Amino acid sequence: MYSLNGKRATDLIISMVAIIILSPIMLITALLIRLFDSGPVIFRQVRVGRNGELFTLFKFRSMAIGTLSLPSEQVRKIKVTWLGRIIRRTSIDELPQLFNILRGDMSVVGPRPALVQQENLTSLRRQSGALSCRPGLTGLAQIRSFDGMTIEQKANFDAEYARHVTLLSDFSIMLKTFFYLVKRPPVY
Repeated sequence: MYSLNGKRATDLIISMVAIIILSPIMLITALLIRLFDSGPVIFRQVRVGRNGELFTLFKFRSMAIGTLSLPSEQVRKIKVTWLGRIIRRTSIDELPQLFNILRGDMSVVGPRPALVQQENLTSLRRQSGALSCRPGLTGLAQIRSFDGMTIEQKANFDAEYARHVTLLSDFSIMLKTFFYLVKRPPVY
């Protein structure tokens, strides 16, 4: 029952409250990006959503203009700005996705939205049923060291989540995400 109706209601409440509480941080971040780096404040990228539907994901821009779209396992090839390093380390770059949640493109918890070119990951998610979930701001794979995983490991965690979507599991993942965010970051 939760996955059909309660999850969307929970997403709406959490995203609206988070936007209100975090709006000063989002405003300061936008101003700093605009002040220290020419170009757009918001990075838009087409991602694979629920049931394979494409949507536009929003993030604060942390990369230099003209940087290629690469999956997280190729992070060393990405040209991150000095401010980008800070907002990525603190995950502030992800905050505009709260608006994706409000729009219904994403959920607070679910598999992270794949890049369009990550066809293997999308295929594995489709086979396992994980593609039936809205992509999430955080998820089971994220709290289990997402960036160090193979595509198969990510897809397995996504499938495990899709089989056990409950309010309790979502709150558990949200709580563990907080602890994941305060641990030592990967090297960029």
